[in-house]
Amino acid sequence: MNFFLETLKFIVLFVYYLLESLVFFVIPGRKKNVSGEIVLITGAGSGIGRLLAVKFARLGATVVLWDINQEGLNCTVRQAKENGAGRVHSYVCDCSKRQDIYRVADQVKKEVGDVSILINNAGIVIGKRLLDSPDSLVEKTMEVNTMAHFWTYKAFLPAMIAANHGHLVSIASCAGLCGTSQASDYCASKFAAVGFAESIDVEMRILKKTGVKTTIVCPFVINTGMFDGVKSKWPRLVPSLEPEYVAERIISAIRQNQEILCIPRIVYLMCYVKSFLPVKAMVLLLDYFGVLDLMNTFKGRPKKE
Repeated sequence: MNFFLETLKFIVLFVYYLLESLVFFVIPGRKKNVSGEIVLITGAGSGIGRLLAVKFARLGATVVLWDINQEGLNCTVRQAKENGAGRVHSYVCDCSKRQDIYRVADQVKKEVGDVSILINNAGIVIGKRLLDSPDSLVEKTMEVNTMAHFWTYKAFLPAMIAANHGHLVSIASCAGLCGTSQASDYCASKFAAVGFAESIDVEMRILKKTGVKTTIVCPFVINTGMFDGVKSKWPRLVPSLEPEYVAERIISAIRQNQEILCIPRIVYLMCYVKSFLPVKAMVLLLDYFGVLDLMNTFKGRPKKE
């Protein structure tokens, strides 16, 4: 009897969730108000982090900016204030160091309050083959792109759980869904970031903390300078992404409580076919799209940036 009831419940809910997803795909849900929320963005001194700060400022949120670059932070603060930020706070923080994250997190909680939207955006990339990648830089990649997420969650998640209110955002990458050459450390760090975020989402559901939401963002190459030199083989099919567009999509996903955001949409299809195609066929497909040797022309940001 229990088996019958459990199975019936599963079928009903499964069909309901599928229909719900289809309806929201056709008719986007109402966007939540983020005015008054305390939004912390790591890696806010440039690129997507800076754009997110400016956009949240326009929406009336209190923005808390973290970056290792003081000059970059100053520029973001100025732009946020020019766009109506009532409260903007910036902190120099090295996201590769656990104790630095905990120290600055305590400072934020004392000076600003409990963070309600946490956006782990800070990231680095080496762009070399494994055997050419210095050990110290491999460790740094994992510390910034993955381990920092553990420490920021540990610092700010308890208050979200207590209030049953908050949003955890992981700016991951398509590289967290599919491996490619000359990015073994980067892919590993982003795969880990995706898995970590999914696991915490499940933990919140098990704890029945339905007010704590999760959004995982997996974009293709963004024209911010981080992947300077990388070119798409077929830009009409898989275009390099403009930062303004990506930031706008991220804001919309957060406000609509969208769990997973892949940009462009063809990435959803790639993830689906990867689940059943033979490995050789998948490699052929990736080669056709130019993903296998995507990093051959990688230059990255100049060191001064």
